[in-house]
Amino acid sequence: MDNCLKRYKYNCTTLALLLCISMLCSSMLIYAKTKPMFADNREWLFKRAAKLNNGINISWLEQTWSRKIVSDTGVQRSDFVLLKKLGFSTIRLPVAFTYFEDKQIELNEVFKRIDKVLKLCKEFGFTLIVDYHTGNLKNDNYLTETPKIIALWQKVAQYYIGESADRLFFDIYNEPTVNDQIWKDAAYNIVTGIRQVDKKRTLLVGASNYNSVYELSRFERLADENIIYAFHFYEPFFFTHQGAEWTGNETATTGVVFPYSEENFPKLNPKARNTWGETKYYEYRNDGNEQSLMDKLSKYAKQWSDKYHVPVVCSEFGVYNKYADLDSRCRYIKAMRKTLTTLHIPGIMWEYNAGFSIFNGKPSIQNLPDCMKDAIGYRN
Repeated sequence: MDNCLKRYKYNCTTLALLLCISMLCSSMLIYAKTKPMFADNREWLFKRAAKLNNGINISWLEQTWSRKIVSDTGVQRSDFVLLKKLGFSTIRLPVAFTYFEDKQIELNEVFKRIDKVLKLCKEFGFTLIVDYHTGNLKNDNYLTETPKIIALWQKVAQYYIGESADRLFFDIYNEPTVNDQIWKDAAYNIVTGIRQVDKKRTLLVGASNYNSVYELSRFERLADENIIYAFHFYEPFFFTHQGAEWTGNETATTGVVFPYSEENFPKLNPKARNTWGETKYYEYRNDGNEQSLMDKLSKYAKQWSDKYHVPVVCSEFGVYNKYADLDSRCRYIKAMRKTLTTLHIPGIMWEYNAGFSIFNGKPSIQNLPDCMKDAIGYRN
């Protein structure tokens, strides 16, 4: 009891209440079991992880603001013809399962949309990652919310139980924002819940703080031998999210180029003063270059992977395209792909056809700028 009180800083009354709630949940939650030491040979898992390289996110089924989210027009065969031609081989499909449930949209209707993508993946030889996106997990509800996530995943796992473990992966929860220890426990319980249905499926598990690579470096790998650990990398955020409306005044400064150029460096937007955006403004002269990408990915992702001998994947990277200039976006994406390749880390870009798209307009070869062709390694 003393350890629990110290661990979560709850008083006795609150802890007792939460324990009572947990007993009412459909699944009793337990603390995460970890395997912190270097373990046995798992080269088979590294080979499976390598198949996730040259990936791209198709965010159709997570765009909860769009009236077309349940439309069958989200992804067409022509999109896969294009993606295949461009050299992509993995699709990460974020799915807003909680949103669909809240809107009383039957899970079978969601499966129909996923099935459409899976069928196209099979036809064109793509690997598919189904990602649990936009969940409601919070520090104050994880005891009741985690069993709901488990129940959903068990239905998904059962539905896809016959699909190849080499071709279909599950990303258990996108960008958790809860306390580190809470997330570790929740993640372990979700993995355990899926394993009750499917013992062979390879799962993607990221760390807390929006799948932060920094949090990953402090994470202990879970006691499961079939997990690829995922992280998102948008560093330097000051550049990749410049002007992004949803991130607030911190990223209000626009006109930021990559790599850093003193001659072309914009003035600090007054809205960013006294925020971390002002701090990052002055740090960008050191952070805004390819070497900085290498240093961070090597220190926080590659070294962690080597420590536990488990594969990692960068399941999101990219640049918001509304304010960043095209040449800078191309240089950044090329630098990221080069760095990930050097470190033998598979990479999945964000995203195909929305705010971080690599195209100038509707996806097509004609709308893919020459510098972006070069950045993704496309050759006519």
